[in-house]
Amino acid sequence: MKRLILPLTAFLFFIIEGSFANLLAGNIFGGDKIIVPRFIMIFVAFVTIYGTRRNGMVYGFVLGIMYDVVYTEILGIYMFMLPFFAYLIAKIMRILQSNLIVTILTSLLFITLLEMIVYQINILIGFAHIEFNTFLKIRLVPTLLLNLAFLVVFSYPLKRMIEKQELESDGE
Repeated sequence: MKRLILPLTAFLFFIIEGSFANLLAGNIFGGDKIIVPRFIMIFVAFVTIYGTRRNGMVYGFVLGIMYDVVYTEILGIYMFMLPFFAYLIAKIMRILQSNLIVTILTSLLFITLLEMIVYQINILIGFAHIEFNTFLKIRLVPTLLLNLAFLVVFSYPLKRMIEKQELESDGE
């Protein structure tokens, strides 16, 4: 049962992210803002930092496929970006300390990169037609604020859970 905690948490983050996206799609915060929860990206970053690079890349790949199939019209963006970001996070964390502040800032950095890449791909294929400054104002900043709030609330419990799972799996 203990082996299922991390996969069930990943699935829960996947469900919560979709629910938040539907909840925030309305005119809750002023109508013109686009607020995108990136809880899956946060989960992958934490698994990579406090677990292993391999686990981060595996979770990134599986959650990326699920995200592409369920939530997007373009298959492959998240399937490739999430494991690639897990790889980059692992490389970066070799240089940086893995305390919560650095982890939160790293998560926000990679959420920013993910948002910008998705924006650029949508511009290239013609799905998005907004200027970059408008994108920053109505999507990127509100998205970062929501995810920062999520990180402030859930970063410590998530860190502890992943570290505990890693210790238990090492002991077996």
